Amino acid sequence: MLTDFGTISAALAIVWVMLIVSKYLRWRLAVLARLFIPGSVIAGFILMFAGPEVAGAIFDGETRFGSLVPEDVYGIWRELPALLINVVFAGLFLGKIIPGPGQIWRRAGPVIAYGQAIAWGQYVVGIGLVVALLTPFYATPPVAGALIEISFEGGHGTAAGLGPTFEHVDFAAGTDLALGLATIGLVGSVLIGLVLINWAARRGLVDPSGIRAPTPALHPDPPADTTEQLAARPATTDAAQPIDPMSLHLGLFALAIAIGWGLHRLLILLEESTWGGEGGTTVLAYLPLFPLAMLGGVAVQIVVSRYIGMGLVDRALVNRISGAALDILIVAALATLSLSAIHENLGPFVWLALGGIAWNVFALLVLAPRMLGPDWFAQGIPHFGQAMGMTVSGLMLFRIADPENRSGGLENFGYKQLFFAPIVGGGLFTAAAMPLIFAFGPWPVLILTSLLLAIWIRVGYRLARKDAAASAEQGLGPV
Repeated sequence: MLTDFGTISAALAIVWVMLIVSKYLRWRLAVLARLFIPGSVIAGFILMFAGPEVAGAIFDGETRFGSLVPEDVYGIWRELPALLINVVFAGLFLGKIIPGPGQIWRRAGPVIAYGQAIAWGQYVVGIGLVVALLTPFYATPPVAGALIEISFEGGHGTAAGLGPTFEHVDFAAGTDLALGLATIGLVGSVLIGLVLINWAARRGLVDPSGIRAPTPALHPDPPADTTEQLAARPATTDAAQPIDPMSLHLGLFALAIAIGWGLHRLLILLEESTWGGEGGTTVLAYLPLFPLAMLGGVAVQIVVSRYIGMGLVDRALVNRISGAALDILIVAALATLSLSAIHENLGPFVWLALGGIAWNVFALLVLAPRMLGPDWFAQGIPHFGQAMGMTVSGLMLFRIADPENRSGGLENFGYKQLFFAPIVGGGLFTAAAMPLIFAFGPWPVLILTSLLLAIWIRVGYRLARKDAAASAEQGLGPV
């Protein structure tokens, strides 16, 4: 037991030290800051290169040095992502004021439709590539069709957290491919996003005089005014509190995860007693815990806001807990990334990366002008960044394109997350996509996602025309 504790301590200590090292590297190497690469990604890749597939291969000889990190430490790191992803998702809505659906839709309907279209389109492109090309020519499993959405919309955290699901659907290499795609998407979101912003400035789609350099001083929680109000609440930082604020908030996280675990068990029991009985179709048993932990967090937040008061939850502290869990998760996942798995599946990896990038650029340049009104580029660029990399990437690109928030895109982007996060980008469908493909095959899921894509594009077009007609009636001129 003492040895196990020492191994766990060493595994966490190495992660934290490397996060400090990555902070120093981002300070010393300006290119890392300009590309907006998180310190956790830098630390994860350093540890990956110190592992058995790089350093181990260099030092491998008659005595086999192995790697610069002990194997038992890697064993701990392999277990961390599936655990910590539950913490990240449990805190998504803790401490947030959740407006009514009608209020959100009236304010951000077109943006919601656009964001949903991007996500469902990633499934259509991914599954379409698998059916038409990857399975016939590379013998790629059909579940790989979900990789673009898992990696690009979901990001490193979702890709790592779905590791057990990849194992359940007999696609163990999928975790490494998803993490690799997430890295491609993250870097591409910044590089391609900057190219698109400069293109838009030359064509007058954004004000070139307002463009400024990227800054990390952004907070991804929507909407901005609500965040400020919550941050100003002093209740949980009062020294007279009978329980330490950190202990209280960890308890809220634990309660959210426990509720999610209970929902998970109920769903499994439901499936076992109905369609998933002996010889039946199993789907929910492969569903990971983290999207249900997110629903548990929503339930906790509703109870707290209704019966106790918003002052109980400090959103800033929730962000710290979630952020720490996400940092450790990403470092551990990248440190254990298998380069050999990517090399063995290089063809499918490249096709999926190109397909995902092409779809996201198409959505911004073709769908956004028809769905988001006159400020379509400023409104659309944060969703491009998020759909390629992560929320902060999207906000960074928006801050460059519209630093004064003249388009109102920041608030709309925030409201969209309340409709978006529970479903895709790491939500319930993201978690269920691979089990659904595994159970029913790629064609039913391709038909379903194609239908949803068409519906959301149609909704976005109708809302855009409605807004244009309303503006014309008010004498604002054509849009």
